[in-house]
Order: sequence, then structure tokens, then C-alpha cells
Amino acid sequence: MEDFMDLCLRRQSCRNFKDQSIEHEKLVKCVEAAHLAPSGCNGQPWSFVVVENPELMEKVAETAQQMGNGFASKARAFFVVVEEHANLMPHVKSLVDSQYFAPGDIGAAMAYLCLEAESQGIGTCILGMFDREKVAKLLDIPLEKHICGLIAAGYPVDQTVRKKSRKPLEEIVRFV
Repeated sequence: MEDFMDLCLRRQSCRNFKDQSIEHEKLVKCVEAAHLAPSGCNGQPWSFVVVENPELMEKVAETAQQMGNGFASKARAFFVVVEEHANLMPHVKSLVDSQYFAPGDIGAAMAYLCLEAESQGIGTCILGMFDREKVAKLLDIPLEKHICGLIAAGYPVDQTVRKKSRKPLEEIVRFV
């Protein structure tokens, strides 16, 4: 079994993908990993649309390119992450809004998806800048739903792991 910290060190945003399709089974495994992410009160406030159709990929990529993500056209698949209503137990619903945990939960699911992709040799890049309305219309996602992000995926052209630039732990952690 692979060391988790090595996987975390290896995973990085990839913006240059090979012109090589991703096997459907590998895409399924990525979504399975996201599905296993923890969520507050097991609310699972997410759904995913996996775009592997070349014509749709091109159109989804255009919505990201318009917002400055020029590399998006090189992606060989997109994971579209949609916020759903959390299924909370009645006594929990009376205490907090059903979407209270959603941002953190969805972030965890996206991280699990990206780490599984990395473990299979697939590069990913989480995109927050894209035309949400156009993506919703392209993929028949109701406009009242919130599309949280796109994850561009593909096999990296370059496997070189870049040095990570992070703040020192002393600046971000306090043990009490």
C-alpha cells in the first residue's frame, strides 16, 4: 500500500495533459473515492457529472477558457461537482441549516477524488472560474443548483513533481 503522505506530496495541479483518453473504469474509481469522503452528519451534499464525451468536453472547456483557464481544452475529462441538499436527521436539522456543512464536505470529496486520480497516474486541476450557467445548461443541471467546481483531468505530459511552496507549520498551527 502506498504511503499517504507520499501521495499528498505527489498530487499537484496539472495544466498540461496528454492527448490520451482516460479509461472509464478509472473515472468511476475517482468518483467512488469522492463518494467515500466524510461529511457532516453523513449528509453527503454532493453529486457529480463526469464529462467524457469529446464534444461536451470541448464546450465545458470553453466555459473555463473564457475565464482565463486556457489549458482547459487539453483536459481529457471533467468532473462537475454539484452541491445537493444534505440529508440530515430531523433533530440536527432543527439546530443547523441543512447546508451548514456543505462547503467543507464538498472540499473533502474533491480532495478524495483528486488523490484517487493521482494514485492512478491521472493529473487534476480544480477550477473555480468558469461560466456556471453555461455548464448547467450544457449538462442539464437545474439552474437553481450550485455548481461548486470543475475538476479537469488527464494524463500529465510531465511527471516531474514540483517543489511545494507552503507556509511553515509554525505559522498555521497552534498546539494547545
